[in-house]
Amino acid sequence: MAITAKLVKELRDTTGAGMMDAKKALTETDGDMEAAIDWLRTKGLAKAAKKSGRIAAEGLVAVAVEGGKGVAVEVNSETDFVGKNADFQAMVRDIAGAAVKVSDVEALANADLGGKTVAETLTDKIATIGENMSLRRMATAEGDAVVSYVHNAATDGMGKIGVLVALKGADNGIGKQIAMHIAAANPQSLGEADLDPALVEREKNVLTEQARESGKPEAVIEKMIVGRMKKYFSEVTLLGQSFVMNPDLTVEAAAKEAGVEVLSFVRMEVGEGIEKKEEDFAAEVAKAAQG
Repeated sequence: MAITAKLVKELRDTTGAGMMDAKKALTETDGDMEAAIDWLRTKGLAKAAKKSGRIAAEGLVAVAVEGGKGVAVEVNSETDFVGKNADFQAMVRDIAGAAVKVSDVEALANADLGGKTVAETLTDKIATIGENMSLRRMATAEGDAVVSYVHNAATDGMGKIGVLVALKGADNGIGKQIAMHIAAANPQSLGEADLDPALVEREKNVLTEQARESGKPEAVIEKMIVGRMKKYFSEVTLLGQSFVMNPDLTVEAAAKEAGVEVLSFVRMEVGEGIEKKEEDFAAEVAKAAQG
C-alpha cells in the first residue's frame, strides 16, 4: 500500500509521533492505521490514540430524569451558533422529555411531540432555522436513583457533555459527585467485565511487546504484564478509577462508603466519534471566489 503524506499526517495528528516515526510505522504495517498506532506505542513513540478527541459535529446533548429512569439525547446541528438558539434549545428539551417514554432512538424519532413526530418536528425546524439537523442517538440508565449532570451547560439540562449515573440505594449527594467525575475522567466502561474483550487483548499485546523490548526473561515479563494490566483497568474503568473528589479512594469504594452501588452510567459528548471534514484553506478561498 502506498504511504501517502495524508496518511502520515493523520497518524501524526492521532498519536503525536514525529513525521519519520509515523512514516516508518505505516511502512512496517503496510498502511494499517491501527497497527501503526500499536507499533508506535510498542516503541514508546506514541500514547494511546484518543479517538474521542476528533470531535466536529455541533449541537447539544440534553438529559432528563423521570423516576428511576434517565435519558441522554444528542441532537446535531451544522454550527455551534444554532446550539445557542433558544428555539433549537426548546426543541431539544422537548425531545429529551419524549425520550423518557421510549426505549431507543428509532422509537424516539416516531414519538409524538405536540401532534407531530420528533422527525417531522426536526424537519420543520430545519426549514425555519435554515441549517441541517439530526437526531443522532439516545441512551438510558435505570436504578433506584438516577442522577444527571451537564458539564458547561448551555442552558438548563443541556450542553456539550451530558452524564447519567444509575445507583442502587438512595442518593445522598454522591451521585452528582460521581457524575462530575465521569464528565472529567471519561471512563470507557463501568468495570473490567464491561470492557470490549478485543480492546483488552489489544492493550495486553501492546504492553507485552513493550515489556519484551526491555529484554527481560519471559517469567519476569509475565509479572510485569499483570501489574501493567491492573494499572490499565484502574485508568479506564469507572469503578477502578481514583475518585476525583478523594483520590485516596476508588469510585467503587467511595460509592460503597456512601451506602450506594453504581449500576451503570452514560457519558455523551456532542460529536464524539464523528470526524471533521478538513478543507485546504487555499482551496476554500478559491471555491468562494468562483461563487
